[in-house]
Amino acid sequence: MGDQPKLQRRVAEAAEAVLRKQKYVAPVDVLVGLRWLQASAVEEWRRGRPGSLAERLPVDGVKVLTAFEHLRDWARGRGLQPSEAAYLAGTRDRRPLVFTEDESLQRVFRTHWVSPDLSEKQREKLEARQNQAPDLVAVVAPADWTCASCGTRSAAGEFQYPEEDRSLCLSCADFDHLVFLPSGNAALSRRAKKESTLAVLVSRFNKRRKRYERQGILVEEAALERAESQCLADEDVRARRRERDAVRRAEQDVEFQAAMAAEIRRLFPGCDRADAIAAHAGTRGSGRVGRSAAGRALDENAVRLAVIASVRHEDTDYDAMLMAGVPRAEARDRIRRDIDRVLVRWERPQP
Repeated sequence: MGDQPKLQRRVAEAAEAVLRKQKYVAPVDVLVGLRWLQASAVEEWRRGRPGSLAERLPVDGVKVLTAFEHLRDWARGRGLQPSEAAYLAGTRDRRPLVFTEDESLQRVFRTHWVSPDLSEKQREKLEARQNQAPDLVAVVAPADWTCASCGTRSAAGEFQYPEEDRSLCLSCADFDHLVFLPSGNAALSRRAKKESTLAVLVSRFNKRRKRYERQGILVEEAALERAESQCLADEDVRARRRERDAVRRAEQDVEFQAAMAAEIRRLFPGCDRADAIAAHAGTRGSGRVGRSAAGRALDENAVRLAVIASVRHEDTDYDAMLMAGVPRAEARDRIRRDIDRVLVRWERPQP
């Protein structure tokens, strides 16, 4: 890809990352991968925030179309199959979402590219899921606010329902008869949602991660009671399944960490702690680079980043600088040469 235009390379890299993660590529995912859109902006748009998504892009329609053309060429080259998806708003009227007023670009935007490795049944399930409207979503208010309908003043932390460009209290949104079920019990949440005629997800915006995170679900009280009875009835079965799943995940982690350690040794023959680096970077649920999509695919750059992170904390004064109040960017700049020296030494085979 060295002689390709920069945008074409970036589109291909973003699309490859998405394909590894979910077996299909949607144009909106590529726009997020290009950093032209924040994932939180896409989520707000899918929830029905007024305006087209294209209005939030920092580039013009010509560049967007060029990026989508690169995506089409990449997808065809990879043997992916086109599938048109409906985009419906996560609002009570389930109206169609608008990416742009340009109908030809709107059509391109709705085209998803699906892996040929999926079976016919898997593809049908995927298309059904893609054409579903998102769940209704209430959010945890980040600050004191006033309901746009009744004028009631509510405190930060209360639930509000965004509708168009305004926020409603649960009473005005007709959700006040629902009860809140916090996240934490996946089986109970899944069953309560299935039993409830009306269900509303609750999310909170994480400023540090710049994304919405699920907090729980609003469901009918009777539905929650039925779901609790169902969970009590098969608790033993689910406990045994959890035990089997835990063993299976542990086995998978051992295999993955061994594969990562082998890749570290290939890239850095002189590294004497490949196993420790792989175990640390590949710990399930850690959020470290080894558990990213690229890390799980043993992408060379991701493996290299895991090694660099180890050197940064184990072989430099980086942590001491942070404790002394040195800004993170400045501390990283100071230790860059130290890291490079270790990496150069490790890239040579041990005598």
